[in-house]
This record gives sequence, structure tokens and C-alpha cells, in this order.
Amino acid sequence: MGFGLLARLYIPAQVMVLTFLIAEWTGSYAIGGAVCTAMTIGQAIAGPVRGRAADRTSVVKVLVVSGFFQSAGFAAMIVTTHRLDGEHWWLMLLVGFATGLASPPLGQVARSMWPRITEGEAREAAYAVEATLQELLYVVAPMLATFVVAAWSPSVALSVLAAWALIGPGLFASACWRAGIRGGLGGGAAPGRSAGLVRVRGFVSMMCFFSLSVGALVSVDLVLVGWARERGEPGMAGVMATMWALGSLVGGLVMGGFPRYRLGVRSGLAALGLCALVPALPPVSSGSPWVIGAILAVGGAAIAPLLAASNGRLADLAPPERRGEAFGWTTTASTMGIAIANPLVGSMMDRGGPALAGAACAAMGVAAFGVVQVHLRRSGPLRPASEVVGEVAEKTADRRGQAATDLPR
Repeated sequence: MGFGLLARLYIPAQVMVLTFLIAEWTGSYAIGGAVCTAMTIGQAIAGPVRGRAADRTSVVKVLVVSGFFQSAGFAAMIVTTHRLDGEHWWLMLLVGFATGLASPPLGQVARSMWPRITEGEAREAAYAVEATLQELLYVVAPMLATFVVAAWSPSVALSVLAAWALIGPGLFASACWRAGIRGGLGGGAAPGRSAGLVRVRGFVSMMCFFSLSVGALVSVDLVLVGWARERGEPGMAGVMATMWALGSLVGGLVMGGFPRYRLGVRSGLAALGLCALVPALPPVSSGSPWVIGAILAVGGAAIAPLLAASNGRLADLAPPERRGEAFGWTTTASTMGIAIANPLVGSMMDRGGPALAGAACAAMGVAAFGVVQVHLRRSGPLRPASEVVGEVAEKTADRRGQAATDLPR
């Protein structure tokens, strides 16, 4: 877990550093956003592809090779901005897309490992701790990246990310190697033995849930930025985002390891937290920072437990030999959700202010709760793959024993 989280340290800072770099090169934040979008599209495509590769081939090789090429992509961005004029910005779209395609499957591999190591309450606790500590990455990484940008330059900051994109996956790969994981996460199963993931009962509804829930949660940052700008205090957006992350951190530590709080309950609590934020925002109310901060801290307590429960559910849902690919699809689903939610929330911000934008986030959270309720009703309780495999093995042994006793003496 330690090396898996350290390997992902550079990911939360990518968009921020790249935006600073492109804005300094071209003078346009819109172009910076376009390049970041191109890289995100590449990451969305790479998610299931790299996860499938980790299932079928050597995990160590996939991590090291993809980390090398992503590091090279960051280096190519730095060279492009130093050798070419800003009028050739469209080339960065291609470089950003290729860099996104090279993204190593760090999250997919980490989340696919826990069902191999443990099960039951221990696995739920592992997912909860990972989701909780991941919140710290989104607090620490942008802060460190901003410091490097301010102290030196965006190019230096991106150079640091390039170095860590090479070192981090290498450290994680060495941890996998020492743990005896030399082949694929699928255990050497033939690719054709499992049905397509789309045909697995409940998989599509889980992807819809990831799109709606992640889109709603990520778009809250846009709401906070709009609220802070209306107040004339842009820095308050960072303070409120920190309160939200700290609430998630505390919630993950307190509630994340309790298996009795399942996915449906946690999704409902997250939706409730988003709904509670709406009446505290202007123009419905004055938008007191104390009230908004308290709501975010309390409502954020459901985020890390929700991520833990959803990852655990997907681990039970996906075939064991396809878990890496399944977790890769969550990257694609989440990216699609963010791509749809951000323009929607932004348009609501322009039309009705922070309260209407917050209402759009809350609506997506409620829709995610509805989707997960339908999913749970149709799919029912899932059993860990190890239990199913064990039962099949016992039945096979019983049939063989019965066949042996039925043979003529």
C-alpha cells in the first residue's frame, strides 16, 4: 500500500502543473485546459487497456514500461515549450494525448491486489485505508507542486513529475516483485475463459454509478471556486476544499472499515451531504464560510467510505482474471462523468450562481444513489470469488469421489 500510494503521488498535480506550463508558454488558460483534456482522454482510453495488460502479462513489466513512456511524454512537453513558439500549441494536444495513453495502471493494480491478499472485513478495511490515504495525496501533491512552481518554474515542476513518473512505478513494481507477483494479476487464466465485462450482471450499472458519483464530487470544486470568486476571496476555495478532504480523511478512518455500512448507505450519505450544501450557498443564503466549511467537513466524511465500498463491490463483481481491466474501466467511467458534469455545473453557475451549481451536483449524487439501489436490487449480495472457487472445487471433488465409488469392482 505504501509504495502503491507513493507511486501515485504525482498524479493529483499533473493538471495544475501542466496548466501553469501552457499558460506561461501561450498566455492562454483555455489552451492549457485543452491540453489537459487531451491528456485526460488518453488516460481514459489507457485505463482498461493497461488494466487488461496487467491481468494477462507481467505486472512488473507493464508498470516499468508505461512509467518510462509517460516520463518521456512529460519530458517531450518541456522540450516542446522551450524549442517552439506558443503559436504551435496544437502540437501539445498530440503530446498530451500520447502522454495520457502511456499512463501506468497504478490504481488498477493496487486495487486488484487486495482480493488476492485478503477478504471479508480485512479487505474492506484495506480499501478504506487506501481511499483515505489517497485523500492526503490530493491535499499534499498540489501544495508541493505549487511551491515548486512559485520557487522555480512550471518547467522545473513538470521535470519533477517526469522523474517521479519513472521512479514511482519502479518502486511499486519492485514491491510487487518482492511479494512474488511476477506474472499477471489474472493468475495465468486464458483470456477467453471469462465473459465480456459488459455482459457481467451489474457491471454497466456500476460504471454508471462511478460516472455520476465521481462527476458530482469533483464538480464541487467548481462550485467552491465560483463561491469564493463572488466573495472576492479566491483563496477561500482552497480552504473549503481542504475542509472537505479532511472530512473524508476522518470519515475513512472512522467508518471506512465497518462492513455493516454498505454501498447503498454510504451513497445515500454522500448524496445527503451534497444536498445539505445547496441551501448554504448564495443566493439562497449569505454563504457563510463557517457554515459551508462545517457542512463540507461533515458531508465529506462519506466520500472515502463510499470509494472503499464501491471498490470492494467491483472486486466481487468482476471475474478474478479480469479485475485489473474492470478497475481500469472505472477510470474511463469517472473521466466521462467529469467531462459531462463540469460543463453542466459551470453553466448552472453562470445562470443561477453557486446554489444552482450545487443543486446540479446534488442531483447527480441523488441519481448515483438511485442507480446503486437498482444495482443492488438486481444483482443482490455478491460472494467473494474465493468462496465461489472453493465451493466449485468441493463439488468437483465430490463428483469425482462419487464417480469412483460407482465404478464396477
